Amino acid sequence: MGKVLVACEFSGTVRNAFARLGHDAWSCDLLPSEDGSNRHITGDARDYLNDGWDLLMVAHPPCTRLCNSGVRWLSAPPAGKTLTEMWADLDEGAALFSTFWNAPIDRIAVENPVMHRHAKERIVGYQEPAQSVQPWQFGHGEVKRTCLWLKGLPVLTPTNIVSGRDPRVHHMSPGPNRWKERSRFFTGIADAMASQWGGLLPAEDQSRAA
Repeated sequence: MGKVLVACEFSGTVRNAFARLGHDAWSCDLLPSEDGSNRHITGDARDYLNDGWDLLMVAHPPCTRLCNSGVRWLSAPPAGKTLTEMWADLDEGAALFSTFWNAPIDRIAVENPVMHRHAKERIVGYQEPAQSVQPWQFGHGEVKRTCLWLKGLPVLTPTNIVSGRDPRVHHMSPGPNRWKERSRFFTGIADAMASQWGGLLPAEDQSRAA
């Protein structure tokens, strides 16, 4: 079993999937853990990247300024925002993604929606995502395309293809918690990550085996 960091997660969804299989899994987010777990770090995940995560890191950096659906705001900012602020937000989002993608961890998965070209241009060492997955491939009858940028990890294999193509997340009602609910990860995909990636040897054990 190995150490797992789930960066930018307050729900505990991915953390718990790995923990159930016996891994030393921790989530980290600026927000406290929703489930009150003592295996959550409230803080900036960038401060903990060198803490010996020998199995892998799964990162969910905020996608608001990186995703293709929001590129329009870079030319016509929403009310209360300036163009300068929007481009600064983009730079900040791309820098965070870059930090996770280039972290000193052997196996990395970064999850985000489809990106626009301005985001790609700003990410250090950018590569196209290894795959995109849908909730309906993992037991949820919904549509929400999710891209996975993978380093040292195999692509996920669908575990439970179900009927239903409901764009629930896209049609979610406005409200103060809309951003939180839209960012919530699917348990079926988290379970697939844990079951398919959790069996890999921790980096140190892998070196000995070689």
